[in-house]
Amino acid sequence: MDDKTHNREFLKIIEEHSKHLSLLIDDVLDLSAIEARRMEFRLEPVSLAEVTAQLIHGLAPMAKAKSLTIDNQLTDKLPKVRADRDKLAQILMNLIDNAIKFNKAGGRIEIHASSENGKVKVRINDTGVGIAPADLPRVFERFYRADKARSHAIAGTGLGLAIVKHLVEAHQGTVTAESHPGQGSAFTFTLPCA
Repeated sequence: MDDKTHNREFLKIIEEHSKHLSLLIDDVLDLSAIEARRMEFRLEPVSLAEVTAQLIHGLAPMAKAKSLTIDNQLTDKLPKVRADRDKLAQILMNLIDNAIKFNKAGGRIEIHASSENGKVKVRINDTGVGIAPADLPRVFERFYRADKARSHAIAGTGLGLAIVKHLVEAHQGTVTAESHPGQGSAFTFTLPCA
């Protein structure tokens, strides 16, 4: 603290590491609660279009900083899903946040949905760096990071997609990932209609 030249820099590093540790603890607690089936779900009819629009509005500054275009094609014509609104927001937040973080400057994110056989299928495409074929089967594992070289440069706990998988499955849905390195990724999940 006596080093006036570097003390603010050190405090900033401590603050950043503290925030990351706090996020990690929150994610670990969430994941363990989901896996132990201790997390409560208040299932009700929820508008995907409404939840998605609210999240995109909140993430707009982050997308703007990278000059990204977000094309949200979800409308109120889409059937409502049977979901816990907050958990659904957590699923979408993780997926859209990743699409922003791992996208190229000036890239694009598209959000589509359709309904069939009593389920709503949501697909989030991005024009980002993509995921190598060898890494793709493991992206939903705890702490797995496909791009280890960039893992320190991009904030995250490595638990977001594991949480997405467990939350979607707790809603009686499925989640999948597709990718072409250098061209982007697509994450698709299904939820039951209300």
